[in-house]
Amino acid sequence: MPVSALGFGGAVIGNLYRAVDDDTAAGAVDAAWDAGIRYFDTAPHYGLGLAERRLGRALACRPRDEYALSTKVGRILVPCETTGPDDAGFEVPADHVRQWDFSADGVRRSLESSLDRLGVDRVDVLLLHDPDDHWEQAVSEAYPALHELRDQGVVGAIGVGMNQWRLLERFVTETDVDVVMLAGRWTLLEQSAVDTFLPACLRLRVSVLAAGVFNGGLLATDDPDPAAMYDYEPASAEIRSRAGRIAEVCAARGVRLPQAAIAFAGGHPAVASVVLGMRSADEVRRNAELFERPVPDALWTDLADAGLLRPGLPR
Repeated sequence: MPVSALGFGGAVIGNLYRAVDDDTAAGAVDAAWDAGIRYFDTAPHYGLGLAERRLGRALACRPRDEYALSTKVGRILVPCETTGPDDAGFEVPADHVRQWDFSADGVRRSLESSLDRLGVDRVDVLLLHDPDDHWEQAVSEAYPALHELRDQGVVGAIGVGMNQWRLLERFVTETDVDVVMLAGRWTLLEQSAVDTFLPACLRLRVSVLAAGVFNGGLLATDDPDPAAMYDYEPASAEIRSRAGRIAEVCAARGVRLPQAAIAFAGGHPAVASVVLGMRSADEVRRNAELFERPVPDALWTDLADAGLLRPGLPR
């Protein structure tokens, strides 16, 4: 399934961390299209379905065969009567609750609801979403259901998306997934996935979608904000200091920190697309421009010499 080398991550237009209005979200998707982005990712989890609805509306006027669309299963959205704020980091009313469900029926029901919110009859990639504590059910019930959906042509490629690589590696080596989405574990700040996981993906021809390459926001600006997040939590002083030192080495080579973060994640031969969360047209245009800028190979050597990057990483 072809995807653009730069992808659009939909969590932020689901009001992750802070709200954006409908027009701003639509403008971000429009700008992504204008920048040549043709892979769009979302999930029911993102804003309790808000991201799927917004993405579906924004893409409704685009030719369906000209872009790749992914969503996820594993959380069923169940209506509830509460009116308070969502407690999962999204600024939306908590009019639904998320229920873990990696049963075959749960996969089908979740996908059916997602297709309705997106306004499409198929998705190109369907991912099991964060099955960290649900391995047995995910591999014995959800995974076979993905195969059936792929055979029926309702989905194109099947896989798993997680914020860790160890369980992802089990899916890669013990099942026949096509693709994995790895969030936050192949970045300028962490390369733990490089020893066994990424080589396994290459060996077994499983494509990697690299997400969370800014590690939650810490690498998204040239001067890391003291209030920046790291992996969905406030960054520690140690991590902020490390990001600042990386930024200094980048600046000495005339490279911006987010530019380096994007280039690094996309440089591994297993990575098919770098997926960035972008909440506005300006963010999209900035990141698309940084994506196109070449990064000198000497930067990686400089970072390794400074003890900020593992030496000898595959490029």
